[in-house]
Amino acid sequence: MKANVKIKKLNAAAKLPTYGTQYAAGADLYACLDAESLTIAPGETAFVHTGLSLEIPEGLVGLVYARSGLASKRGLAPANKVGVVDSDYRGEIIVTLHNHSLSPQTLENGERIAQIVFAPYVHADFEQVDALGETQRGEGGFGSTGTK
Repeated sequence: MKANVKIKKLNAAAKLPTYGTQYAAGADLYACLDAESLTIAPGETAFVHTGLSLEIPEGLVGLVYARSGLASKRGLAPANKVGVVDSDYRGEIIVTLHNHSLSPQTLENGERIAQIVFAPYVHADFEQVDALGETQRGEGGFGSTGTK
């Protein structure tokens, strides 16, 4: 499935998202920094600009996820775990990266910082009721399906 996502450069130095392979689900987002680099201290969160804004088609949402290598090797991952970019948002895509490691991590201008996946969504109509349908699981949660 393909979608036409309009993109606007807010900074001439911004890099357009790219897919690493033909079948990659996520397109890489790149840092667009005011300086050559940005150092994030251990336990700190930084707002990392991309210099881009998007026009996501109605019915789709942009989901911003960690890049697996950046998260597993350097401890840098989105602070909110998954960023949600709604189709009516026209502001800059900014990734809040948190340093989960024990050492400072330096990002270079133009470095890949996250990935965005476009997915359809469903709007729910909420109906308040007095009771919900019964299931075998019932109220069991937090690991309850793995016990007997």
